Amino acid sequence: MKAAVFHGPGQPLTIEQVDIDEPKAREVLVRTVASGVCHSDLHFVDGLYFWMTPAILGHEAAGVVEKVGSQVAYLKPGDHVIACLSVFCGYCEECMSGRPNLCSNKEATQRAPGEAPRLSQKGQVINQFADLSGYAEKMLVHENALVKIGNDVPFDRAALIGCGVMTGVGAALNTAKVAPGSTVAVFGAGGVGLAIIQGARIAGARMIIAVDKFPAKLELAKKLGATHAVDASKGDAVSQIRALTGGGVDYSFEAIGLKVAAEQAYESIGVGGVATIVGMVPLGQKVEVDGFSFLFEKRIQGCFMGSNRFRIDMPRIIEFYQQGRLDLDDMITRRGKLEDVNEAFRAMKAGEVARTVLMFD
Repeated sequence: MKAAVFHGPGQPLTIEQVDIDEPKAREVLVRTVASGVCHSDLHFVDGLYFWMTPAILGHEAAGVVEKVGSQVAYLKPGDHVIACLSVFCGYCEECMSGRPNLCSNKEATQRAPGEAPRLSQKGQVINQFADLSGYAEKMLVHENALVKIGNDVPFDRAALIGCGVMTGVGAALNTAKVAPGSTVAVFGAGGVGLAIIQGARIAGARMIIAVDKFPAKLELAKKLGATHAVDASKGDAVSQIRALTGGGVDYSFEAIGLKVAAEQAYESIGVGGVATIVGMVPLGQKVEVDGFSFLFEKRIQGCFMGSNRFRIDMPRIIEFYQQGRLDLDDMITRRGKLEDVNEAFRAMKAGEVARTVLMFD
């Protein structure tokens, strides 16, 4: 099959032929139809996070089941699916306590050392990224990395739900539990930030402030539900938010992965407020906050994949879309082919796109 192979930080991905194995007992072979280009992949390309190479990146994908292993009962060939990187074992303490996104036994969903690899090239292992590897014509994954969807859901929109939309909407509804009538600030109006804005709107927030430095992204944020926009390139964003709210928001979200943005998100909340850090702050960097502020019951918390139970949450997100309450159409700025993956990264860094989706024939 054809795949975009990652050979190391600072290097463009290269289109190569890669071998993919047959599915074992609980594995599923999926023909990739659409794969979103997410900022998290860019962190690895830029060397801010580490992954063993060579590897196939990509973790926001949707497709069609081609083959299933002998013990798979949930899916059958022909089913349409969304892949999710928060694959779960189903029986560890986190899974059993209702937090499968934090599964502590992912080894149970991976092939054991010594077994044939899922992905290879000329007999050498190609590392699978996030148990998915979506920048390829096919994916071989554990069945617990997939959710079945209706055949009427467009694949490009479904792919977005696999990471960015699930993370953003989930951050608002599941992690922070935004209350009706509350005030919200979202730092970063990329794919995840736009999904947070829409999640806050669905939750009933009365004021949603989008913060970004690209005017086009702020305009899109307002179209998708932001009531106010703050241009971070023109003055201090925190003081602007405090002026708009009379002291700070009830909920803030950082959706970029920057230390300074995470600190600003915390500084922008008012008394009793909650700051949720959704972006991937680079390894080793510390987020610093004023200790005295904790006397005002301010909180800062993390978020992984929108605290999802994705086989429950993703079908609900699809219903929001089908009811017209969630706009996925306008979140896709560009569509391209697998060969356009490096251009998609460039456009993301330049602030030209909310999301690029790679479409496979």
